[in-house]
This record gives sequence, structure tokens and C-alpha cells, in this order.
Amino acid sequence: MVVKEIETKSYITKSNLPVSDYVINPYVGCPHGCKYCYASFMKRFTNHPEPWGEFIDVKRCSSPLNLNLISKRNVFLSSVTDCYNEFERKYELTRSILKELVNSDCNLSIATKSSLILRDLDLLKQIKNLEVSISINTIDENFKNDMDNASPIKDRLNALKVLHKNGIKTILFMSPIFPYITDFKAIIEASKNFVDLYWFENLNLRGAYKKDILDYIKDKYPEYYQGYIDIYSKNDNTYWVNLAREIDDYCISNNINYHNYFYHKKLVEEKKRNKS
Repeated sequence: MVVKEIETKSYITKSNLPVSDYVINPYVGCPHGCKYCYASFMKRFTNHPEPWGEFIDVKRCSSPLNLNLISKRNVFLSSVTDCYNEFERKYELTRSILKELVNSDCNLSIATKSSLILRDLDLLKQIKNLEVSISINTIDENFKNDMDNASPIKDRLNALKVLHKNGIKTILFMSPIFPYITDFKAIIEASKNFVDLYWFENLNLRGAYKKDILDYIKDKYPEYYQGYIDIYSKNDNTYWVNLAREIDDYCISNNINYHNYFYHKKLVEEKKRNKS
């Protein structure tokens, strides 16, 4: 890992995400190295020569958070990194940010794949309007290990359980859903007793990692390869339409609270139109 400390004027930036007004990213890059990570596009702007997952910039900011700016706004921590990556153990940027957010009336949403979040349970319990989403798209640890270097699935599930037990709103972010591989029903059954809300998001393949993922499927799951070609090379949306319907039917019949973000691009465009 190439680690560098950099200065930033503010941790808070405007967001184009459909569910947030502002984002906070304490780091640039992420050692989780998820093979499907959309945030790898950041390399175009940061000029890092290292492969995605092999560099991290630790952002130092001498100014306090502008709590007036985010008052009663939706704030997302984080959008292009994991704020609880392994380097957070040493640098504690996220913890220092949370210490300030304790005094904010913003609506805070934290997203992570790391059980390290439990370290900050004392602060999380003090934040007024908080939800925590933990990403899980499989219960197969082998598949998870092929895809990322983040916490084991069993540890992520335990983190959700502990957070829920402590009165924090929990979200299981089923993302990205891999066609024919992600078993959404099995994940729900393993977690429904301590998850308040499920978010569903499909796998998008673009840029350099599209070929990597398709090559992986061809090698490890050849029986699904043609299906991936239909979806990602022939732009056949039938699989997602059918899966969305299946998710709707299952969640409604089982009284599962959920949001489907399969059409993320459409939601972003709608947000932009509403602001114009």
C-alpha cells in the first residue's frame, strides 16, 4: 500500500447521490480493493499510478466541520471510500469527524463493509439522526474473498446485530447483486431479525473492471457466462426486470422494508431535474 497524507480545505462536499445532499470522504482510495468498485474512477482525477486498492490518501483538515451548512441536510459518510477501512484504526479520521457530528442535527447515513464501526459505538449512540448501512451481497465467504479485502461476512452480520441491539437504525445494502450468484432470500433470512431496512442495487459493469469481472465469471462460473454477456454486452435488461419483480413479491409478502436502487442512474437524473 502506498500511503500519503494530504491537506483538504473541508471534508464536506456537495453530492449528486439520490439519497444525500452532502458527502464526507475522509480518505482517497480504499484498501478493500473491491474488484467491482465504481469509485475506481477516482484515479482519473487523482493521477495515482497504483492499481485501485493499493493506495490511500489520508485527508487532513485543520478546519472544523461547517455544521450550519449540513443542518437538517442528508449527509453520507462515505461515497468513494470506506470510512472504516483498515487505516482508520491508526488515523481515526472518521472517529474525529463523528465527535463533531454528535453536535449536528443533520441526517447522517454511514456506509461500510467493515466491522471496525463497532469501535465507535459510544459516539454512534449519541448521534441524533443516524442510519448505518453495511454492504453484503453474498453469504459465501469464498466468493467474498474473491471480490474484496473487507471484513468477513460473519463479522458484518454481527456488526448489524450489535448496532441494532443498541438502538441504531440498520440497513443491509445488498450491493452489488451479482446475477445468478447473489441469493437475496438467503441473505434476508440470515439477517432479518436485526435489519430495519434493505437496499438493493444491481451490478453495473463499466470501465476497466468490466473485462475483469467477465473474465472472472467465465473462469469461476462458466454456466452463467452467457447470461452475463446478454446483460452486459447485449444490454438485455430482462434479468433485472424479473429480479426486481421477484424482490417486490418476496419483500411485500414477508413484510420486509426495502428500497430498490436498480435504476440508480435514473434516480440521479431525476434529482438533477428536480434541482434545476
